[in-house]
Amino acid sequence: MKKEVTLKKISENDFKRLHSIVYQGESPEWKKWDGPYFDDYKFTDYENFLKDKADFFKSDNIKGIYIDGILMGTVSRYWEDRKTRWLEVGIVIYDSNYWYGGYGSEALKIWTTKTFDDFPELEHIGLTTWSGNISMMKSAEKIGYKLEGRIRKVRYHMNEYFDSIKYGVLRGEWESLK
Repeated sequence: MKKEVTLKKISENDFKRLHSIVYQGESPEWKKWDGPYFDDYKFTDYENFLKDKADFFKSDNIKGIYIDGILMGTVSRYWEDRKTRWLEVGIVIYDSNYWYGGYGSEALKIWTTKTFDDFPELEHIGLTTWSGNISMMKSAEKIGYKLEGRIRKVRYHMNEYFDSIKYGVLRGEWESLK
């Protein structure tokens, strides 16, 4: 039976859980797919997480992905350029037991709708991934995002070049999918 996916603000009561799923040692499985070429992941203990990262996770531009009420990941959004109304979204499910079950696609669907609702002036939402993350590409396409660009061989990782992949959806396209 499919589990329920909800998005909500991450409460401080969930910070211990969040820390445990994000910071799974020196090389967590999820980071192999989430922009690993940036090499920006660094394990941190809980006290430093609270001091250095808690405000980021409290932001209105981050929500927790809850699967049957249990925090399993996050969705985010950020301005590529606020002045020109260019906004991008992202998603991470940290617990690999919940990959390939459609939970990420469902969360991205909910987040896209919420983002269009929160920003009525937006005509476009973007999502950037890389050609090594086939699951993210399939998920974006499955829910209605269109491939808008492929910047070839600009992500060098593990002695191999990958493409940067740009997806997007227009408000009118999204509304017609509902």
